[in-house]
Amino acid sequence: MKWEMVVNPDTIVGEAHASTLVESPGGDLLCAWFGGAPEGSPDTAIWMSRRTSSGWSPASVIADEPGVPCFNPVFFRHGSTIWVYFKAGKEVEKWSGFRTRSEDGGYTWSAPEILPAGLFGPIKNKGIRLHNGMIAFPSSAESYRAWTGWVYLHDPDSDIWKVRGPLAHPDNPWGVIQPTLWEVTPGHIRALLRSRKEIGRVCVSDSFDSGETWTPARPSTLPNPNSGIDAVKLADGRVVLAYNHTDPSPRLPAATDNMLPNTPLLGGRHEIHLAISEDGGDTWSPPWEMEAGGAEFSYPAIIQSGDSLVHVTYTWNRKGIRYGAFTPTEISLIRAGTFPRPPS
Repeated sequence: MKWEMVVNPDTIVGEAHASTLVESPGGDLLCAWFGGAPEGSPDTAIWMSRRTSSGWSPASVIADEPGVPCFNPVFFRHGSTIWVYFKAGKEVEKWSGFRTRSEDGGYTWSAPEILPAGLFGPIKNKGIRLHNGMIAFPSSAESYRAWTGWVYLHDPDSDIWKVRGPLAHPDNPWGVIQPTLWEVTPGHIRALLRSRKEIGRVCVSDSFDSGETWTPARPSTLPNPNSGIDAVKLADGRVVLAYNHTDPSPRLPAATDNMLPNTPLLGGRHEIHLAISEDGGDTWSPPWEMEAGGAEFSYPAIIQSGDSLVHVTYTWNRKGIRYGAFTPTEISLIRAGTFPRPPS
């Protein structure tokens, strides 16, 4: 197990939130997030750090929209090209999608390109490559009294996009966003979605035709305190979910060290967990606590690299990004409940 900070919280100006991960063609691990003082400020930009055998590099800005806040970067790698999709806008309901790319393993980046109006790209979580070669990007929209998940089917060679969905809760149009995806079997894609507190559960939607149509979102047995989640299907078929296994009710005050003044204590984001499924997401192991007792541990990202390690990052008290890495054997111990909790 590796357990460390991507960047020293003392060096963060403002906030750090909503990390994303990708393995570069050369085998380095890249982590990006949005940072500013605080979220929604005009100086909020997309930052990145690189992990090599020497550790994490100093963070630097890789994308910006001057004078407008940036949000939720998402990495995707296609061959030797690494894309970063992100959003920019003065209000979430009015943001636009952007992307930038690197052809040299993330050392240099193109000027950001704005996407067509209404096309946001992946909204928080990574895309997946389907058995038919298409890319499924999880997305969603937040508008007036409506939250809905969508999936983009993307051909990276022609850059043609197809919008599919909705992934919506039938009884609550202001219900679910930010899906995470995996292909259970060829053609069967499963999505888990974040939900508002009125639902209070991670919701599930399925496609049995490679993403063309989707079932209504239904509550699972897993709680969700209106906070982002992410999952990855491992090479051995297991699915690992990173999430907050807490109820959606307002939380009690907790430690606020390293927090910005007037930062809200968000209900249920004070501890963060992993769970493992061996049946495609029908059932889950008991939650394994990665960290607890802070003001906010949230918005995880999780991938598996070519060497089989499982990498996870998450927001650490809005002042840094926490990183952990686990072997497949350690994932088995986590599922069994016998792996020790990491040091705080």
